[in-house]
Amino acid sequence: MEHLLFTETEQKLIIEAIKTAELNTSGEVRVHVEHHCPYQDALTRAQEVFAQLNMHRTDLQNGVLFYVAVTDRKFAVLGDKGINDRVPSVFWNDVRDILKQSFVNEQFSAGLSKGIMLAGEQLKAFFPRQNNDKNELPDDISFG
Repeated sequence: MEHLLFTETEQKLIIEAIKTAELNTSGEVRVHVEHHCPYQDALTRAQEVFAQLNMHRTDLQNGVLFYVAVTDRKFAVLGDKGINDRVPSVFWNDVRDILKQSFVNEQFSAGLSKGIMLAGEQLKAFFPRQNNDKNELPDDISFG
């Protein structure tokens, strides 16, 4: 099923963006992609996926989920409590706008990659990478 959503090259591009974004921050980034969102609101589904992927278990509660329902053209960017307690309310607006613009043009992998990189840049101000930083979550894409 996953090969219908992204080519192998597109998957590598997204995974590379995750790894690069995490080089500068202790924040953890995950991407979950599926065809259809079972809810009207993508944020509700993103919250479910966040829990299913155990993203709430990072030491600093600084996980970020990029959720995309490709066929339904819905997405959400969800940060954990540690992030949301520290960042301004408009923190995710630029990331959201990049995703929206790219998705309208059906550039899903490029849009995700750009959004992930921007999120990593923004997160490093609040969660800089530490000397003892460990990768707490897998960098692969999960598919639903």
